[in-house]
Amino acid sequence: MNLTLLPEIAAFVIVVESGSFSAAARKLGATPSSVSRSISRLEKELGVKLLHRTTRKLRLSDAGSEVLKSATVMLDSARLVLSQGGIDQQAPQGKLTLSVPKAVGRFVLHPVMAEFLARYPQVDICLRLEDRYMDLIDDGVDLALRITNTPSPGLHGKALMPITHLLCATPHYLAQHGAPQHPQDLRAHSCISLGETPVDSRWKFRQHGKTLVVQTHGRYAANHTGVRLDAVKQHLGIGSLPLFTAREALANGEIVQVLPEWEFISTYSGQLWLLWSAGRQLPVKMRVMIDYLAEKLAVNNR
Repeated sequence: MNLTLLPEIAAFVIVVESGSFSAAARKLGATPSSVSRSISRLEKELGVKLLHRTTRKLRLSDAGSEVLKSATVMLDSARLVLSQGGIDQQAPQGKLTLSVPKAVGRFVLHPVMAEFLARYPQVDICLRLEDRYMDLIDDGVDLALRITNTPSPGLHGKALMPITHLLCATPHYLAQHGAPQHPQDLRAHSCISLGETPVDSRWKFRQHGKTLVVQTHGRYAANHTGVRLDAVKQHLGIGSLPLFTAREALANGEIVQVLPEWEFISTYSGQLWLLWSAGRQLPVKMRVMIDYLAEKLAVNNR
């Protein structure tokens, strides 16, 4: 390849990171038309279409997705060289895409994003809240948050916080129906479960090394923790909730923990890991996000 096209390669990466020619132009100190011409020159040299342009957005072509992988590595390497030489004083900038489980995104990540955006005004954030597994490369994800005790060995990662579950109810519900003294007492209560499979109503407990399973019943189930929290607040029964969802309502006395001397075992318990692709120099925007989440979640979940 013609090495004089290195600026065009850098412009291509920054356009994709920024999401538009105008945003990339601001970061490059150029005009949108000149950035567009840079991309056109690169496409002509490579003989492929890199971006599909519409009036409202840009979309990578299949060829563009492949070129982006190599181009990003080249740009990150160049940034590393400058940084090692003491030249690169650039502030974190560009777009960061994070894959996050829905409940974690709503109750854990979203509340701390405003401070991050204020601290790093040149970084844009895209949260993709999905419970399905998202591939970091194929789905265009920079960082993934996943609940697991065995993160993929092919990824780098940092454990952020434990994810634990507990049973909760309102004082009003317990005053009307009585507080369970043993897991078996739950059979006489309306229990609010995840409701995705029959197993979700078979609640498992552990105490002194022994495990107990109780088949619960209830008239209401929901596979969203926010909905289950609201159902508990409406006195509909005893609900299973992640601690990060229940924390505020517990602190202000709206709800109380049920059977606190028993450990409630959920399929969705484990460590919350922040994961990223191995084998590449981390852009500054990713490094500051990793450090920020480690700092904030450690403080907020003590």
